[in-house]
Amino acid sequence: MTDTSQWYGPDIATFGDRLAAAREAAGMTQDDLAKRLGIKLKSLQSWENDTAEPRANKLSMLSGLLNVSMGWLITGEGEGLSAPEEAEETSPDIQSILLEIRGIRAHLQTSSDKLSRLEKRLRGIVRAQG
Repeated sequence: MTDTSQWYGPDIATFGDRLAAAREAAGMTQDDLAKRLGIKLKSLQSWENDTAEPRANKLSMLSGLLNVSMGWLITGEGEGLSAPEEAEETSPDIQSILLEIRGIRAHLQTSSDKLSRLEKRLRGIVRAQG
């Protein structure tokens, strides 16, 4: 059986995983939490997708709003959530695949953001020439 004390640890979960789990445990939607933090929904989604990280002041606010320690959000150690009751052992193969999926998702998000910036820049150039 998996060591449940490490369910949200760095080998199993990312910052985004812990943030999403804590938000859900607090009974908040992404929109609710973004409004309470005074940020755009897209920013929160980027944090949960591990394509961006909050600044220290927002991390502190997250910790307070979600009733978990900043250390737990960052590393999975400290005051945070307990492992889900129905957690089953996760094989190293599954963990490896999940990590690869997260990496691809982060890469796609970064590429999508870059593509958007390039399209915006191109539209500006076309308008200036037109």
